[in-house]
Amino acid sequence: MNIQSAGKKLFVLDTNVLMHDPTSIFRFQEHNVFIPMVVLEELDHAKKGLSDVSRNVRQVSRFLDELIRDADQQSIKDGLPLSRIEHGLAGEREFDGRLFFQTRQLSHLLPADLPGQIADNSILSIMLALSKEYPDVNVILVSKDINMRIKAAALQINAEDYHNDQTIEDIDLLYSGSLALDADFWDENGGKMESWQDNNNTYYRISGPAVSEWYPNQYLYMEGEDNFEAIVKSCEGETAVLQLARDFRSKHNNIWGIFAKNREQNFALNALMDPDVDFVTLIGSAGTGKTLLALAAGLSLTLERKLYQEIIMTRETMPVGQDIGFLPGSEEEKMAPWMGALMDNLELLGSRAGNTEWEQGASQNVVMNRVKIRSLNFMRGRTFLNRYLIIDEAQNLTPKQLKTLITRAGPGTKIICIGNLAQIDTPYLTATSSGLTYVVDRFKNWPNSAHITLRRGERSRLADFASDNL
Repeated sequence: MNIQSAGKKLFVLDTNVLMHDPTSIFRFQEHNVFIPMVVLEELDHAKKGLSDVSRNVRQVSRFLDELIRDADQQSIKDGLPLSRIEHGLAGEREFDGRLFFQTRQLSHLLPADLPGQIADNSILSIMLALSKEYPDVNVILVSKDINMRIKAAALQINAEDYHNDQTIEDIDLLYSGSLALDADFWDENGGKMESWQDNNNTYYRISGPAVSEWYPNQYLYMEGEDNFEAIVKSCEGETAVLQLARDFRSKHNNIWGIFAKNREQNFALNALMDPDVDFVTLIGSAGTGKTLLALAAGLSLTLERKLYQEIIMTRETMPVGQDIGFLPGSEEEKMAPWMGALMDNLELLGSRAGNTEWEQGASQNVVMNRVKIRSLNFMRGRTFLNRYLIIDEAQNLTPKQLKTLITRAGPGTKIICIGNLAQIDTPYLTATSSGLTYVVDRFKNWPNSAHITLRRGERSRLADFASDNL
């Protein structure tokens, strides 16, 4: 093998990395990639099925087949140039990294309590053999499995997580959707300000260096008695147009009986009720009102303003505890156990629509006729026209899954993604690699999208205390 290239690292890929990201073999720039034979065996066992993992495995196999096509035995031993199919995946970048397969037996004595028959231990044995055979090469194991990395560290093997799928390095750097203005903001920018009114809305045009750091539909506020709250309607260079935010805190300005209880909820309702905003993401911990606000706005826009034909709600079916197994019935009946949050909020919203029990019951029937529950498994190939689509528990979706859902939107459709990045149940997904984090970061510059992070819990004092202290 021609592995000893000056200045290059050799990355040994674990099976779960390829299952997680089929394009991972192209993500190591000028460095070399090594795939053990046991990894290919594990990929072969996982290729059947309709899950995302199986699809990823089949895509990996297609990439490897394209790389190895027309290659003779000697070129396989010398390493296959990854640039052969890289142009369509990573842009026009000339990297000279190579892909090596295990073409011969590589063995090394493991500790007695690490038998080599287990796939993970076989990979560790290969790592030790490569490090011994090529002492001048920095051999690094790349794995999404934490326990695999712990065992590698115990054997003094270099091991790393796969970071290329991470949208940002630290979740604290994620765009929050709101920004507090400095107390002297008007002193510095008020002299160049223009203001006017149009259709009962107040607008400001502001110029200054601070504007270059703003995003479309970002919510600006100022602490203090003035209680200034505005929305960035457009920003170009160092000039921005602001619109005063509507105040949904008062009961006479409620949305389907719901009014905002804090600043972030008020910002959320401004985004949800704006027909020019096609995509809204809401992130917050339990009890911050994400689902309730999204449903209240959806009912108002669907039943009162008639902007949408119906509300569609879907979510990833990830159980908190042990799975309850097969569920009989239709698609909606199968999804019903997963939609407890929807039913709880619809019951609350229905009870606010009338004073008598009969009025409340009639209102709830009307509401339920306009709310549909759909499974993620049947979304591919569909197109939603004039629908209000709520994607619940979006933190459990991968970027690819969310892309599939968002691209279902036809003309006149609005999509709401809500989730809590502290409650991720999908294996190998983290707060920095979640699809929800991905879309928040990618949509922040689009003028028809909005994001807000809800920080204050409003469920109950018991829920707030439990969230903070348990």
